Amino acid sequence: MHCATMALVLNCSDRRNDDIGNTANFRGPLDPLESCRRGTYRPALRTGLAHVPHAQLAALWSRRAEPAQAFAGEFGGEVCVDFDALLASGIDAFYIATVQDSHADYAIAALNATGLHLLCEKPATINQTQLERVLDAAHTVQRLFMEAMKPPFYPLYKKLREQLSAEPIGEIGLVSAGCSVPGVPDDHPSLSFEHAGGALLDIGVYEMFLAVDWLGAPSEVQTLGRLGFASMNSLHERGISQLFCGLDLQGKGDALLMATDGHVSIHVPWWNPSRATIRYKDGRVIELDEPFESGGLN
Repeated sequence: MHCATMALVLNCSDRRNDDIGNTANFRGPLDPLESCRRGTYRPALRTGLAHVPHAQLAALWSRRAEPAQAFAGEFGGEVCVDFDALLASGIDAFYIATVQDSHADYAIAALNATGLHLLCEKPATINQTQLERVLDAAHTVQRLFMEAMKPPFYPLYKKLREQLSAEPIGEIGLVSAGCSVPGVPDDHPSLSFEHAGGALLDIGVYEMFLAVDWLGAPSEVQTLGRLGFASMNSLHERGISQLFCGLDLQGKGDALLMATDGHVSIHVPWWNPSRATIRYKDGRVIELDEPFESGGLN
C-alpha cells in the first residue's frame, strides 16, 4: 500500500524565530500551533500520527543539529543536512508549521522546487500580497495550497451542517465567538511585532474563519485592541460578526450562531468541537454530541 509522504516545516521553539526551525517529513496532517507555543509538541505529534492512516515520520531538518537528532531519536526518520536535501527527499506533500512570517517563503520555495501539494498553518500568510504570490506559485504548478483550518473537518461540524440543512433555523445573521489563552512566553514570536505576531494573526483566524464560513466574506472590519488582545466587529455578506481573541487574558466560551428561527451554541472548545445545542423558535431543542479521536494539538 502506498504511503504518501509529507514534509513538515516546523518551528518547535518557545524562543525566537531564529532559534530553531525544525522541518520534519511525515505522512499525514497535524496541527502543531498550540503545542509548539507551549513546548508540548512531541507527545501530541505521536498522538496525532496514530490517527492518520499509514502515517510515518520519514525525515527532518533543523538549523541546529542537536534538536534535529533529538526529534529523530524520539520519532525516527532521516535527519536532512539542509532544506534543499529535504526538498529532494522524495516526499509527496509539505506541511508548513513555522512562525507565520516565514510561511510564504517556505511555501513558494517548496512549490517552485518540487511542485508538491502544500498544507500551511494558520495564518496562511501575513498579508494579501504574500498570499497572492503563494497562490500564483501554486497555480503555476497546478498544486493544492491549503490553510490548515481544522474545525470543518470535525464530526460535530459536519453533523451540525447536516442538521441545519434538514431542519433550518432560518437565515443566520450573527456569529459571536472568542478565545483568549494566556501563558505565551514574553519572548515568543507570537508576541513580537517583528515576526508579525499578535492575537489577531495567532488566534483570531479561528474566529474569523467561523464568521466567514457562516456569513460569507467581510466587507467592513472594525478592530480594537493591542498586541495581546483584540476584538473585531465585521459586516459580512449575510450578517454581522462579533469576535475576540487574546494571548494574555483567560477567557473561553461557546460560539453563538443567531438566526431568524433559532440559534446554535457550539460549546467550548468550539475550535475543537464535539458538542452543540440547537434551539428552535418553536421550543424544540436538539443536542448534538459527536466525539472525536484526535483533534490536533490545541
